[in-house]
Amino acid sequence: MTVEIGLGLQSDKPAGAYARLARAAESHGFDVLTVFGDLMYQPPIFPLLEMAQATSRVRLGPACLNPYSLAPYEIAGQLAALDLASAGRAYLGLARGTWLGAVGLPQPKPLATIEEAAAVVYRLLRGDRDGYQGQVFTLAPETALRYAVQRPDPPLLIGAWGPKGAALAGRIADEIKVGGSANPDMVPVVRDRLRVGARAAGRDVDEVGIVLGAVTVVDTDGEAARAKARTEVAMYLAVVADLDPTVTLPNGLVARVGELVDAGEHDAAGRLIPDEVLDRFAFSGTPEQVAAQAQQLIDAGVRRVEFGTPHGLTDDRGVDLLGTAVLPLLRR
Repeated sequence: MTVEIGLGLQSDKPAGAYARLARAAESHGFDVLTVFGDLMYQPPIFPLLEMAQATSRVRLGPACLNPYSLAPYEIAGQLAALDLASAGRAYLGLARGTWLGAVGLPQPKPLATIEEAAAVVYRLLRGDRDGYQGQVFTLAPETALRYAVQRPDPPLLIGAWGPKGAALAGRIADEIKVGGSANPDMVPVVRDRLRVGARAAGRDVDEVGIVLGAVTVVDTDGEAARAKARTEVAMYLAVVADLDPTVTLPNGLVARVGELVDAGEHDAAGRLIPDEVLDRFAFSGTPEQVAAQAQQLIDAGVRRVEFGTPHGLTDDRGVDLLGTAVLPLLRR
């Protein structure tokens, strides 16, 4: 199976920018376009619909929506709309979500909430009128969508790092995304965690594609690219550092980086991040350096590599360099 290469976009751009970037990405040969579902950014459905109209081949989806701020019937509706607009190229990403405490949303029973949300979404898309009774979500009998859908079964991706989330993906998902990682050592860890759920469901673990994606900054000025990537990684290092069991960080690094980020000193925080740590949590440098990092993931067995925002020193230049100078170097 050919490994897919995707772009992950933050939803912070004006109307029209998404279509322009999507057309460029498709022309360069990218396979998947993802829009993040981060708190207080534009809802992913807006850029995804714009990109659907500007493309004809790439797969499209949010990574990820969360079932705490968006009810499953709304998720089903957005997925159906994207699949219709793209003529059957949509996928659904689900995760528990991050930073929802800032808007007063608790996140109880995350595994049950994700699993039941998926169950409701796909029952609605299939036109199943039997109803559903879960711990978290219910559907009364005869509750059904009142419009036609493109497909009853767009692929499901679950965003997760931990053993329980990965086991859930192994049972019910088509893909698992480990967000914020460019670390090839995580791939066998994730596969072992997927295998637990896959076996329980009578599935082959290889049915579930592993996706790794992270901040990406590529430029012919490799040092400038890596400096920008350090600043970006500093803002989420505290979130992901404890999730990767294969990485040992210098004592006190996460705390000190966090203090500087909280003080608004992002550049200073980034300068503290050593090269070997940067390369575990971001793709950065010259096209040759970024391609070498992506190739390590491909060789480790990922199904998809996702190059995330900001892509380069500017969006357009980053996408152009990824398409013209990185993709041609990859063996997949």
